[in-house]
Amino acid sequence: MGNIDTLVRENIKKLIPYSSARSEYKGENGIFLDANENPWGSYNRYPDPFQLKLKEKIAKVKGINPDQLFLGNGSDGIVDMTYRIFCEPTVDKALTFPPTFGMYTVAAGINNVALIKEPLDDDFLIKRATLLPHLTDPSIKL
Repeated sequence: MGNIDTLVRENIKKLIPYSSARSEYKGENGIFLDANENPWGSYNRYPDPFQLKLKEKIAKVKGINPDQLFLGNGSDGIVDMTYRIFCEPTVDKALTFPPTFGMYTVAAGINNVALIKEPLDDDFLIKRATLLPHLTDPSIKL
């Protein structure tokens, strides 16, 4: 199995991660009015953008490292982000097996990625004969 970095788009690898005011600040905990934080009440902070505490708890339950987890705002966002990370628009393709989650088709359209659909058989299994030819197509990233 190859390294996942070989599948990630080059422009994605070069991105500089977003840095919030809270992550840049090195002093004691404070109120960041420039980050739209409210100085009154108990709900005055954005949640941790890296979800560190949550990832630590999930990793402990699953017996894995926290850096092996990816969390998102529901499956729609994760599917869309997966297309954006791995598929170059108008170049790469994705492969699905209908009937399946409709967001795969929507995200392919949004990201301008060709979607190949190979229907499942009557027992809802992937047909080996229709899958095998696609395994040698380097443009299929998902």
